[in-house]
Amino acid sequence: MRQAIVTIAALLLATAILMAGNGLQITLLPLRANLEGFSLNQIGAMLSVYFFGYMVGCRITPILVRNVGHVRAFTALASIASATALIHALLLKPEAWIVLRGVTGLCLAGVTMIIESWINEKATNRNRGQVLSVYRIIDLGASIAGQALLTLADPFAFSLFALASILISLSLVPVALTTSPVPRPIPTAHLDLRKLMAVSPLAVGGVLTVGLANSAFWGMGPVFVQAQGYAVSIVALFMSAVIGGGALAQWPVGWLSDRFDRRKVIIVVTALAAISGLALSGVGASSQLSLLAAGMAFGAFAMPLWGLCAAHANDHCEADEYVETSAGLLLVFAIGAVVGPLVVTPLMNIFGVGSMFYYTAAVHASLLLFGLYRLPKRAAVAPEEKEHYIDVPRTTPAVFELDPRAPEDLHPDDWDEEEQEPPNRPAD
Repeated sequence: MRQAIVTIAALLLATAILMAGNGLQITLLPLRANLEGFSLNQIGAMLSVYFFGYMVGCRITPILVRNVGHVRAFTALASIASATALIHALLLKPEAWIVLRGVTGLCLAGVTMIIESWINEKATNRNRGQVLSVYRIIDLGASIAGQALLTLADPFAFSLFALASILISLSLVPVALTTSPVPRPIPTAHLDLRKLMAVSPLAVGGVLTVGLANSAFWGMGPVFVQAQGYAVSIVALFMSAVIGGGALAQWPVGWLSDRFDRRKVIIVVTALAAISGLALSGVGASSQLSLLAAGMAFGAFAMPLWGLCAAHANDHCEADEYVETSAGLLLVFAIGAVVGPLVVTPLMNIFGVGSMFYYTAAVHASLLLFGLYRLPKRAAVAPEEKEHYIDVPRTTPAVFELDPRAPEDLHPDDWDEEEQEPPNRPAD
């Protein structure tokens, strides 16, 4: 295991630096936009366009890599993302920021996809579960670190935008200097909604719910905390509490779902996500402790829903369809993430900022009702026939080949050194 981590250390370092820079941007931009007087509709559009750019990035990055190679593609995309972070501070116009967020989404999807495909290339069937765990720890830890960076300067200052740009630029260094051989071309992710629905309607509905609810939170969570009169340091602490709550809940939620009907666990967790959202809206302004506790609870129940739904779909798909199914679910999530901010912001304009969590509660309640409807439609999967719940990051389709549940012939230790493609796999 230690040797495997040493082999991909440069890529993991690049991931940590990149995620910290992106984590800073995710909170800084809606915070500064609100301070600049951007409308809620404009702030929502920024995040919606970000996820649209993300979907485009997942589609075009494999083509770009095939044309110019991994290092050149990574360099180009990271450089554009770094420049975009600075341009935000130079063009304080909502229309410009909306376009810039789309560009950022495209670029960050691309660089993350390249890193994940590279890490997957170096992992083996014996250690990819451990490698995935390390990668997930770095992903979450760097995201929390990005929130902490928000407290280093005034959001009105140029320095935080410069810091985000510096971090994204620095992520180039480990990739540019790595001696690790470049991986095979990245397969393009496809979305076959009819096939996904045949595998698991509840999983499709679940990841769509996650997209609709969580994207609204990431875009408007900082604005909500600001509206309660809290300082920027509390905004950063609140966002960290949500991320931390989601991280801490992954193991117990996954353990329960492996031992009981996973659909019932989804229903219960969804109900608790709705309740914790309502609690946030009700007690968020009363005290810092109440805000942070309710935020941690919201993260603990809203964040694991993605993994639960993906695991439920995996229980019903063939082993050789896991990567395709998970990648399709990720794109369904992205569709929901595009729509969510566009739906919630008009409601917030009418009913106030706190209504964001009424919206998330309504979305979660819809999934709860759909889950109850689906329960009698299909028999529960026996515990011994289930795949284990694994916390796979919701990043790009490339990460699913690193999951231990993916077919073994997708991984490089099964390839013949003379072959250009894995055995039994058609050329991309």
